[in-house]
Amino acid sequence: MTAEPVLIESLDHAGQGVAHRNGKTLFIEGALPGETVYYELYRNKSSFETGRATHIVKASTLRVDPRCPAFERCGGCSLQHLGESAQVVMKQRVLEDNLWHIGRVRPEVILPAVQGLSWHYRHRARLSVRNVATKGILIGFHEKRSSFIVDTLSCDVLAQPIASLLGPLRDMVQKLSIVSHLPQIEVAVGEITVALVFRILKPLVKEDEGILRAFSERYNLEIWLQSKGPASAYRFYPEAGAELYYSLPEFNLRLPFYPTEFTQINPEMNRVLIHQAMQLLEPRPEETILDLFCGLGNFTLPLARMARQVVGIEADDALIGRALSNAQLNSLDQKVALYAENLFEMTFERLAALGHFDQILLDPPRDGAIAVVKSIDPENGPKRIVYVSCNPATLARDANVLVHAKGYRPKAAGVLNMFPHTSHIESIMLFERN
Repeated sequence: MTAEPVLIESLDHAGQGVAHRNGKTLFIEGALPGETVYYELYRNKSSFETGRATHIVKASTLRVDPRCPAFERCGGCSLQHLGESAQVVMKQRVLEDNLWHIGRVRPEVILPAVQGLSWHYRHRARLSVRNVATKGILIGFHEKRSSFIVDTLSCDVLAQPIASLLGPLRDMVQKLSIVSHLPQIEVAVGEITVALVFRILKPLVKEDEGILRAFSERYNLEIWLQSKGPASAYRFYPEAGAELYYSLPEFNLRLPFYPTEFTQINPEMNRVLIHQAMQLLEPRPEETILDLFCGLGNFTLPLARMARQVVGIEADDALIGRALSNAQLNSLDQKVALYAENLFEMTFERLAALGHFDQILLDPPRDGAIAVVKSIDPENGPKRIVYVSCNPATLARDANVLVHAKGYRPKAAGVLNMFPHTSHIESIMLFERN
C-alpha cells in the first residue's frame, strides 16, 4: 500500500479511477472520482502506474455496496461499486471525451442515456471450466488480471435459470469422465428455451451421455456439444425440441439463432437500440438502405418492414445464411438482398458498385468500420448514416473521417447501458450530409 493517499480526479474508459502523482498518470481499480484512496501498485511504467484501491479515506457519495460477494475478484463486472445511474453518466462522459479528443467531433445533440434491467440481463455468456486439484471443479468467469476462475455458485448478471444453476452445473460436470477435457460452457438463453454448449476436447463415454441427458431433463435445458470451431456445434439432447429465438414485437419479427451465433446479450436493450436506430433513420417506403455488419438480420429485418429494399452485408457466410432464413421466415426475403463480404477490406470502387443508397446503418465489432467510412463518396454518399458502436474509441476515429473528410454533420449521439456494472459502452450516433 502506498505511503500517501491520492485524490481521484475522474474515471477512464475501463472504469478505473484516474489520478496524477510525480508526473505520472495513475489508473486505480476500485476508486471513484472525488475519493481519496490508498492503493496497491501492480504495474509501474515510465509514464503511468496501475493499481487497485486498498483503503478509501474519503468515499464518494456515488459509491454503493457491490451486490456480488465475488466482485473484488471477478473480472466479469468492474462497476458494481458505482451507483447504476452514475454508471450511465460515466459512460456518456467517456463517449463525449472520446469523440472530442480522438475524433475532434462534438455532437449537436446528446441523446438521453437509456437504462434497462440492472440484473439478470445477460442472455449470452462463455463460462470457463477448470478442474483444480485443491478446489475441484470451478465454473464461471476469470478473476481480474488472472487466468484463474472465480469460485462462485451464482451470478446475478446472468439471466435465469442459469444465474442460480452454477452450483448444480458444477456438481454435474464433476461426474463426467472428460472433466479435464472440457474447457468451456457457452450459455444461450432464448425466449422459451436455454441451451448449454459444452466444448469437449475428448469424446463422451456412455456414462457421460446419461449424465448430460439427466441434467437436461431435470432443468429443462438443451445440451449441445462442440468438438472444434463454432460450426461443429450440434444439438445432443433432446434431439428435437424448441428452437432458440428472440422476438422484436414492435416489428412483428421472430429471429431464430443457433447458440454459437452472435446475438446481443441483452435482449431488452437490443429492442430499445433498434427502436432508437429506426427513429434516427426514419426509413421511408421508397428508400433503399444499406446495412453493414448485418449479422443475422437484427437491423436488416426491421428496416425491411419500413423501406423499399435493404441490402445487408456480413463477413460470416453462416450468419448470412441465418439472415436469409430469418427473412424467409418473416416473409421479407423479397425486400432484402444479403451478401457475404469482408467489410474490413472495403474499397471506394466496391462500395460504389453496390449502387446508391439513401441511408446506411453501421453496426461493426470493436475494430470499427474505418475501411467503410473511407470508401464513402463525399459527393454522392447517403443522406444519413446511423452508426451503432461497442467501442467509443473506434467510433470517434471513424467519426473524424465522416465529419472532416466526408462532409457529414455529427447530429446526435448517446449511450445505452447494454452491459450494466461493466465498463462496456454501447452507443449510437447519427450523421447527416451537409
